[in-house]
Amino acid sequence: MQSSLVFLALSPFAKELDKKWISWRRSADRENGGQGRQRGGPAITAARTLNLPPGMSRDALQLDSIARTSWRGPGSPMKQNLSNVGASNVSSSSPVRTSYSDRFIPSRSSSNLMGFALLDRSPSGANIAQANDNREDNAAAYSLLLRSELFGTEASSPATPDKALGLAARDPIRSPISPTNRNLFRFKSDVQVRGSISRPESPYSLSPVGLDANLNSATISPRKVPRKIARSPYKVLDAPALQDDFYLNLVDWSSHNVLAVGLGTCVYLWSACTSKVTKLCDLGPTDSVCSVGWTQRGTYLAVGTNLGDVQLWDATRCRKLRTMSGHRTRVGTLAWGSHVLSSGSRDRNILQRDVRVQEDFVSKLVGHKSEVCGLKWSYDDRELASGGNDNQLFVWNHQSTQPVVKFSEHNAAVKAIAWSPHQHGLLASGGGTADRCIRFWNTATNMPLNCYDTGSQVCNLVWSKNVNELVSTHGYSQNQIIVWRYPAMSKLATLTGHTMRVLYLAISPDGQTIVTGAGDETLRFWNVFPSPKSQSTVRDTGVWSLGRTHIR
Repeated sequence: MQSSLVFLALSPFAKELDKKWISWRRSADRENGGQGRQRGGPAITAARTLNLPPGMSRDALQLDSIARTSWRGPGSPMKQNLSNVGASNVSSSSPVRTSYSDRFIPSRSSSNLMGFALLDRSPSGANIAQANDNREDNAAAYSLLLRSELFGTEASSPATPDKALGLAARDPIRSPISPTNRNLFRFKSDVQVRGSISRPESPYSLSPVGLDANLNSATISPRKVPRKIARSPYKVLDAPALQDDFYLNLVDWSSHNVLAVGLGTCVYLWSACTSKVTKLCDLGPTDSVCSVGWTQRGTYLAVGTNLGDVQLWDATRCRKLRTMSGHRTRVGTLAWGSHVLSSGSRDRNILQRDVRVQEDFVSKLVGHKSEVCGLKWSYDDRELASGGNDNQLFVWNHQSTQPVVKFSEHNAAVKAIAWSPHQHGLLASGGGTADRCIRFWNTATNMPLNCYDTGSQVCNLVWSKNVNELVSTHGYSQNQIIVWRYPAMSKLATLTGHTMRVLYLAISPDGQTIVTGAGDETLRFWNVFPSPKSQSTVRDTGVWSLGRTHIR
């Protein structure tokens, strides 16, 4: 019956009946002289006048306001008190009729948002249809991902489905259907959970669900803070008469933390612990120092001279132990391998000297076609690398008098040579002005690895003992010092300060500090590498203070 009333109230047929009913009332009032109508008369007349369907009485046309109220609801916002057409001409005794709009507003209470996992479960949503509690694990995972994507990580439920059922009950603020917060899409406050890591989501992320802390916290590691390297030296020493010669090696740092520097005809020792300067020797006016090299224990110093001799000195007593000859001209490079001292000369030869025997040398290595300007023993003392002005890089062993490996890729003199302390058989070399490249080689497979163009003359190379990094010093045309991270060969720092080619380089025994020398007659100390984890620094704050002093 109620559905029939609704249909009649909303149809044009019912409105036409209302108009006829009002017209009949007006005529009846005029006939009765405004004194009212007889009981039952209008109903009988209307029943006779109107063409009603069989079985329908005139009472079915009474639009009861109570029925409408129960259908629309007492507090319906769509209820309107509109007068019928021509109601202004009706007398005050006629009943007032109420008309309703035919716009349909659906009830949100019949919607089931739980089925899409868009809302958290909470007691305040009891009037919403409950989803099936026995969901499968894949449905729970999908629910977690969808909620995290739409509402952010704060609205994401725990990873286990059991905890997800009671999440909104424990935290009603996070439930969009809670009485205190009915706004489904609301602004969130940037509250950082204690112990969590704030990571901004990249706009270039390929993840379809964004960055979810609950899902990725186990796989995301904290980002490493880049190590800061001071761009200026913390100490500068004046080094008068420090020669500007690419083929010489005049600076070396001992394991006892003593720096040896060849200045003209003299060799000076500077203690990093006490800042004390000691004059070790003076070769006289007819000779000059071309190279210096400490033994591995740091007690003896070898000095190569311009006349082709090699002198061995006791640094603690400042006493010369012996002089070894064999070269016809200057000795520009020295390298210690256990008890064997190797010397390279402008005469293109390399002499192997065993300091335990009386002979000046035990073997001669022949292969370079020009001056030998770079020598370096591997850390296991099994292989010797040599570089020459003939653009060649050779690798020798103890038994051979001919190179076992030859690398000819450089286009300029090879002075910079360094063995990696972290990987067996990894050798780095640098070329001169016409080459400007740092190349890496695998001496175990005799294969070249990588090549990097530095843009300027490579004068020296040294590996860090603490981390997998290396330092290169350069000459023409930028005179810079570069710290590299291997194997990416990314630049960690570029240090400037020298006004001439940085021809000399040595590293401290703790592996943290390097000293560089140039033709501008200065020695500069730089902190470039981190300290070893199992070893404390050897510096004394009273000694390693900022300032400029003289080495002699």
